[in-house]
Amino acid sequence: MNKALEALKARGFFAQCTDEQGLSDLMDKGPVAFYVGCDPTGPSLHIGHMVPFFALRHLRAHGHIGVALIGGGTARIGDPSGKTEMRKMISYEQIDRNVETIAAQLDAFIGFDGKTAFAANNKDWLAGLNYIDFLRDIGSCFSVNKMLSFEAYRQRLERGLSFIEFNYQLLQSYDFLCLHQKHGVRLQIGGDDQWGNITAGVDLIRRKLGGTEELNARHTVFGLTFPLITRSDGKKMGKTEKGAVFLDKNLTSVYDFFQYWRNVADPDVRKFFLLFTFLSVEEIDEICAGDINAAKERLAYEVTKEIHGKEAADGALAGAKAAFGGAGDKSQMPTAEVSRAKIEAGIGVIDLCAEARFGGSKSDIRRLIQGGGLAVNGNVVSDVKATVTLADADDSGEFVLRAGKKKFVRVVLV
Repeated sequence: MNKALEALKARGFFAQCTDEQGLSDLMDKGPVAFYVGCDPTGPSLHIGHMVPFFALRHLRAHGHIGVALIGGGTARIGDPSGKTEMRKMISYEQIDRNVETIAAQLDAFIGFDGKTAFAANNKDWLAGLNYIDFLRDIGSCFSVNKMLSFEAYRQRLERGLSFIEFNYQLLQSYDFLCLHQKHGVRLQIGGDDQWGNITAGVDLIRRKLGGTEELNARHTVFGLTFPLITRSDGKKMGKTEKGAVFLDKNLTSVYDFFQYWRNVADPDVRKFFLLFTFLSVEEIDEICAGDINAAKERLAYEVTKEIHGKEAADGALAGAKAAFGGAGDKSQMPTAEVSRAKIEAGIGVIDLCAEARFGGSKSDIRRLIQGGGLAVNGNVVSDVKATVTLADADDSGEFVLRAGKKKFVRVVLV
């Protein structure tokens, strides 16, 4: 088997392939252009979106050419795959803004050079389509009966599938056709929930461009999907109590991003190392054979470095060490500012947490204290009516609030 495909399999990037041997043979002949898409339905990607883009970098490292397709056109409809109900429609202007921010996030992660990797926007060929011509030319190649056999549509039929969503598979298939004709793309990769859409694109290209033995050989394309990534408890990875783990540090702070990986379940550590880092399999196995907490810290550092850069990862690691071990750099911890005058006058511990926006509502904070889960500078607070003054500050004149074992905030006085 081709080395690039072997590497994907070894790291868990392999669920289904339309023709594994044919794809392997094609890759053995030279660089293969491939694409992975994402729709800019929000202002930031989250870590769950990134699995195919990690695969993109692995394939590029083996000499292949990656296209990151940002769906400025398809986002106007919304993909029903994996969704229990129709996506909320957003304005075209918002979609265009999302395209810009997501393109920047992907460029920072992938490094678009215009040769081995570049971005495309399907708005360029979808926005100006003539609907009747599109139905005549492309819609005629699709069987409604076959479309309804795909899992994504069958699940939605029970709840209600809008006609606009029903068109999504045609548009994604048309993307594959356009990228094949414009850039010679021969492979689409994505999550396993995209299998129906991907195979529909493979079939469309065969119908539109195949025919003779020579044309079939020139225009044979492939689809490859990855398993949908879940945690060991069966829940979707990249989700927390607060919601998705976003790449945008204004939505998920670098510290919280780091802590997400630092706190993954033990059985998930090796799997996430393979999927979300570029360490060799051998090095990963060596790390995972040692202390599990050290392995989690290394996982958190490596993923944070890939997404936010080395400097941010160094800071998050220093902040974590300060929060959990007393060493490190406390300035890198999540920080809140509270008026010095309020502390000098004495402030109730519940009000202090509220001022620092730590612990949720005042009722949540009260329950946290009653359960013995709140500490100020390492001292557990047992009285909901306790007052905090300057005398309770640490040597630097600050406070560290801790909720449970994983959540901290540094309070500085202004």
